[in-house]
Amino acid sequence: MMFKKKKMYLLSIALSGVICMSVNVFAEKATHGVDDTELTTLPLEDLKTFTEIFGRIKQDYVEPVSDKKLLEYAVRGMLSGLDPHSAYLVAEEYQELKEGTTGQFGGLGIEVSMENGYVKVVSPIDDTPAQRAGVKAGDLIIRLDDKPVKGMALADAVKLMRGEAGSKILLTIVREGSDAPLKISLIRDIIKTKSVKSKILDKNYGYVRISSFQSSTGESLKEALSGLKKENGGTLKGLVLDLRNNPGGVLNAAVDVSDAFLRDGLIVYTKGRIPNSEMRFNAAADDLIDDAPMVVLINAGSASASEIVAGALQDSKRAIIMGEKSFGKGSVQTILPTSNGSAVKLTTARYYTPSGRSIQAEGIEPDVVLAQMKLESVEKSDFKPVKESDLSNHLQNKKEKATTESEANAKEKDATDAKDYALNEALTLLKGISIMKR
Repeated sequence: MMFKKKKMYLLSIALSGVICMSVNVFAEKATHGVDDTELTTLPLEDLKTFTEIFGRIKQDYVEPVSDKKLLEYAVRGMLSGLDPHSAYLVAEEYQELKEGTTGQFGGLGIEVSMENGYVKVVSPIDDTPAQRAGVKAGDLIIRLDDKPVKGMALADAVKLMRGEAGSKILLTIVREGSDAPLKISLIRDIIKTKSVKSKILDKNYGYVRISSFQSSTGESLKEALSGLKKENGGTLKGLVLDLRNNPGGVLNAAVDVSDAFLRDGLIVYTKGRIPNSEMRFNAAADDLIDDAPMVVLINAGSASASEIVAGALQDSKRAIIMGEKSFGKGSVQTILPTSNGSAVKLTTARYYTPSGRSIQAEGIEPDVVLAQMKLESVEKSDFKPVKESDLSNHLQNKKEKATTESEANAKEKDATDAKDYALNEALTLLKGISIMKR
């Protein structure tokens, strides 16, 4: 009996601590300008239930669990119950998140979220083990090695996917259209992502691929565009901006990328419950490609910051959006460090495109819809159609000449992207716009 009284006394102290903490939270809300009418009375019965369950676990669970672990689990559950993007980050996870925004981190190279208790692939990152092994946006990961994912916290699943470079992991994946689960073996690596890549697609037409939005993406884009113009020997007639399978990233980077192609106007704005969650971002008076026509490629793996860029350029009628409907993540997460070295990733606002659209759970609708397709070249045939130039004694054309080296290079370059249906369609559209302007 003495033991039970002592335990009840300790639980009462714990309950008092929770109540005090709740009072402090309500006081903090008041100082942040939240209307008093929004403040509800303390849920004493619910707090009592929490304390009772805490005590039951401590006393009756099959194995002993420390108070620290139980409280961590409680915090994780509280945040994960809000939405798929809010989370509690212990010190190690917080450090990994900071590393990810700078472009270097360890793991497989997959942006993931939680769906129906399983890990869902938002997008594989370019040039990573996941992308090279064929992991696709929309895949559901149901096992990590021999461990089922169902019921596992997202943070714990991510922790299992991370590890030393060179170590192996087996993913069991459910993919739409596949009759049976797929098993994909991956070798972990140090992920160093270069967020911006560029090349000349054809004379006067450039291509920029942004694989994620990091703190340095805006500057990298400026360098890429400058390099394209230098390589082209002058101003571009058109640009393809590829945001396919781009899972997003830093909000300011999305603003910088949008600003590179806009001369004025609103880019994006955010709205939340507290005053400092409301922000507006406007474009400066410059366009780094001098108003050249643009096509932006998106698909179901284009999320968050990618959707900010696509939405801003679409609403401003600055670019044609082509591809599939995007992922539909229209919320902003704020990282709030805690006193113990950990952090809370909390959804604090929704973002809106310049016209006031919220794409949360809706996505960006492309102007030109493209199905997922792959181009294959026609098999070579021995049959060669007869042309005028093949006829005996045909009249000569003074411009007849052998294929030049530049023409050969152009053919080789065309073959490089021949199987990318969306990219070919984008380039064709840009050429059409250029012809119509002439």
